[in-house]
Amino acid sequence: MNKVIKIIDSINLRVGRIFAWLFLPLVYVLVHEIIATKVFAKPTDWAFDASYMLYGTIFMMGAAYTLAIDGHVRGDIIYRLWKPKTQATIDLTLYLLVFFPAMVALLIAGSSYAWYSFSVNEKSLQSPFGPIIWPLKTVIPVTAFLMILQGISQVAKCIRCLKRGRWEE
Repeated sequence: MNKVIKIIDSINLRVGRIFAWLFLPLVYVLVHEIIATKVFAKPTDWAFDASYMLYGTIFMMGAAYTLAIDGHVRGDIIYRLWKPKTQATIDLTLYLLVFFPAMVALLIAGSSYAWYSFSVNEKSLQSPFGPIIWPLKTVIPVTAFLMILQGISQVAKCIRCLKRGRWEE
């Protein structure tokens, strides 16, 4: 079980760190657009599309990383007062009843959505630049898959906590 946890966590940590580098081109695009618009009065056709595609990719691909480092927001006013076994029981229940069904639905719907976009070579209608958007839509099922993987790791951590009575670092 520990080996599975380590493998899954390492995959999602690596993916998160890789996609975090997209902040550099995102900052470049935003600064470029501000300078082009405010200084030269010549806004670009492509910056809007590039910025929402980069931000959307960073946000989606960082989701499993954030789950792996326990960084998602949790209403833990009561949760943190519970014993680890109670926390693990609640977490395990919610993973099985809410998380996995939602991620499987996202994987199925996102795959269909991405495949359709790819098959028609869908282009954005939001700007005159009109870039293809199937790569962005492909991020949806990839994110769902990585979240399902990380969910398996989280469930294994809950089971380990239930057996040992404490959370492992």
